[in-house]
Amino acid sequence: MSVKHPVVAITGSSGAGTTSVTRTFQEIFRREEITAAIVEGDSFHRYDRDEMKVAMAEAEQRHNRTFSHFGEEANLLKELENLFRDYGETGVGSVRKYLHDEAEAKPFGLPPGTFTPWEDLPPGSDLLFYEGLHGAAVTESVNVAQYADLLVGVVPIVNLEWTQKVIRDKTERGYSSEAVIDTILRRMPDYVKYICPQFSHTYVNFQRVPTVDTSNPFIARSIPTADESFVVIRFADPKVIDFPYLLSMLHDSFMSRPNCIVVPGGKMDLAMQLIFTPLILRLMDKRPQRSR
Repeated sequence: MSVKHPVVAITGSSGAGTTSVTRTFQEIFRREEITAAIVEGDSFHRYDRDEMKVAMAEAEQRHNRTFSHFGEEANLLKELENLFRDYGETGVGSVRKYLHDEAEAKPFGLPPGTFTPWEDLPPGSDLLFYEGLHGAAVTESVNVAQYADLLVGVVPIVNLEWTQKVIRDKTERGYSSEAVIDTILRRMPDYVKYICPQFSHTYVNFQRVPTVDTSNPFIARSIPTADESFVVIRFADPKVIDFPYLLSMLHDSFMSRPNCIVVPGGKMDLAMQLIFTPLILRLMDKRPQRSR
């Protein structure tokens, strides 16, 4: 793909750790003086909070027990595909914002759980940065992945992902264990159909693997820390990666396969800085003109 206006997408399920990856990218953007147009995946859900409750109830009436935010029916994947394509070609596109809570909603004078109106991205950005569920989605009707210049997958092993979701939903949202398990089971078919396949389209995947027992994630009392984890980093094209350099810079890291490096969990941020800074600068250099 000829890079005119780069599109960078971070893809992972809710609670996978995409937010921490986004913080690292934002630090790179600040340091390299890159203006990024930030797009949140939640803004491309089809329904707001109340509408989603109605849609789920209607799905239940149709004996559809697998309707979820992970699936194509609950999202505007065609609009997301159009945004990636349009931005890549012209540097512009139409977006909106999902207002998660009162703090986000107050400046807009709208209730939490709703969307702001669609509007054009601010002019003058250097690249588009997306974080959400479907940055590498490929279905029978859409191909979001084809319009991204750098795709990054963030996917902890499934028991760790469940541990993070159980603890977050119980402590931060007040859900019962039964309600969280019900949500996990309802989402599973869409997770397998829409989320997992994306990690075969990504350029690099970060998979956190705990070194403590997560055999039963539904009774866990704490989330394994970074120091209690390793991170497996897989590259789709290892020929362009300087593995000796990464091994020298990341203490206690090792190669597990010709395209995989394993780093201590506490070194994940440094690993991302070392890997993504040159990749981002390479994308910027490929632009025909770099305006400031």
